[in-house]
Amino acid sequence: MVNDTLSAGRFEGATHRFPVRVYFEDTDLSGVVYHANYLRYMERARSDMLRALGIEQRAAFDAGEGVYAVATLAIRYRAPARLDDDLVVVSHIVAVGAATTTIHQSVMRADAILTQADVTAAFLTLDGKPRRQPRDWVAAFNRLNQEN
Repeated sequence: MVNDTLSAGRFEGATHRFPVRVYFEDTDLSGVVYHANYLRYMERARSDMLRALGIEQRAAFDAGEGVYAVATLAIRYRAPARLDDDLVVVSHIVAVGAATTTIHQSVMRADAILTQADVTAAFLTLDGKPRRQPRDWVAAFNRLNQEN
């Protein structure tokens, strides 16, 4: 039997780990991962982390409740990833506010940190105004933070 499920991350305590492999399309002419692709890896990891917590972003959007949007992003590139590297995006929640959640993320190759970022996502109405995050989402984030 063939298993065609997508690769998913997993939690180790309060830390979410999401595997990524570097493909040719991720690199520039020199074979190094193009800087914007680290943001794609981190976005996938954040989305997977939320899904693993039971947070259904699509359902919230479809119900007209709201959506997350990146409000701030601070990133530091430390070392390059290259074609065929096996990476992991390590994510953990660092702060939860009424309408925002801040997540620290590191892109790693084995034990080496290649890129780090702090991302604050704001929960917004469908017309772009800040809105309180759903209570059960905040509760999930706070439960996760208690594991730290």
